[in-house]
Amino acid sequence: MAQSSDELIKREIIQAVGYVRNDCRLRIFPEGSNDDQKLVSEGGLTFQSDSVSYGSCDAGWFFKENDNWIPFIGLEGTDALNRGSSGNAQYQRFHHALGAVKEGYIGVYYLRKGNSIIQPDLYGMAYNASVTEQGIYLIVDDLKVINDLLDLRLKPFELKEYIDNYLLKMKKIYDDSFNLKYKGSWDTFAKKRSTIIKPDYVIKYAARMIRNFTDGSQRAGHIAVGEMYLTKYFFPNKPFYYLFPKMTQADIDYLDKNKGNDKEWYLLRNEPNVTIVPIDNVIGVSNEVKDSLIKIKDLPSKGNELKIYNSSVKQIVEGLNNGKISIKK
Repeated sequence: MAQSSDELIKREIIQAVGYVRNDCRLRIFPEGSNDDQKLVSEGGLTFQSDSVSYGSCDAGWFFKENDNWIPFIGLEGTDALNRGSSGNAQYQRFHHALGAVKEGYIGVYYLRKGNSIIQPDLYGMAYNASVTEQGIYLIVDDLKVINDLLDLRLKPFELKEYIDNYLLKMKKIYDDSFNLKYKGSWDTFAKKRSTIIKPDYVIKYAARMIRNFTDGSQRAGHIAVGEMYLTKYFFPNKPFYYLFPKMTQADIDYLDKNKGNDKEWYLLRNEPNVTIVPIDNVIGVSNEVKDSLIKIKDLPSKGNELKIYNSSVKQIVEGLNNGKISIKK
């Protein structure tokens, strides 16, 4: 039987790094264990920041200080590059190591080398997170980086130089890709990524509906979270309004009441500087457009429903761009 991605990554970590290195001890749990879901302070691998718990990591390295185990690195790993994840599926696990970064530690998202390439946008997300959060976020495809970080832990100047150089490499990959993919233009980015960029805030719009967060077979909730973090860390210094034109305030209230602890909805509702916006909270939209969206709000966006959605959103975007429509704040 083929190894799962989780088991493969954990075995590789143990083989490449070992259990103890430079007085740092590896914390890792076997596949099937739920101990990783415990908070780091309780012996698990889930980092919490400002009372928000982020996804559990696959591994962590800790050193002892005054009889306490202090985090040094939190790592989330995946074999996605060998399993057909060439697109935005790679963003969906970005938040797992983000809690460590927010708390001032090193967060690592390890994507094992494979047939696909790492999405360059990930490097930009991690670089901007490193610039704006307390800790450092690194995207890696080689566990030698972990060994290097551990070996330099007690050499602060050399460690800083190593990290700074690595961040510059990430930024170059991101910048080169941005110039190629979006022709170096934020206007091109906005059109390709369903985004509206204002001087003081940013809006991203998506055809999410309530079923995406209530039906366990749906993947759109995971995609929504990944896209949320991409937008947030492409514009880390701007308030971010995440517009769901196919959802109403009643839908938001229902999810808050009944799905408030579900991972995807929990992160969307608790990420600082991010606001979910239903159609009710868009000022200036005609009743015709609102009624059209409400009629299709619980239907998949395909066929005639997709045409209605695209036509309605086109009018909303034009209004948001020219100032005739605005977000209720």
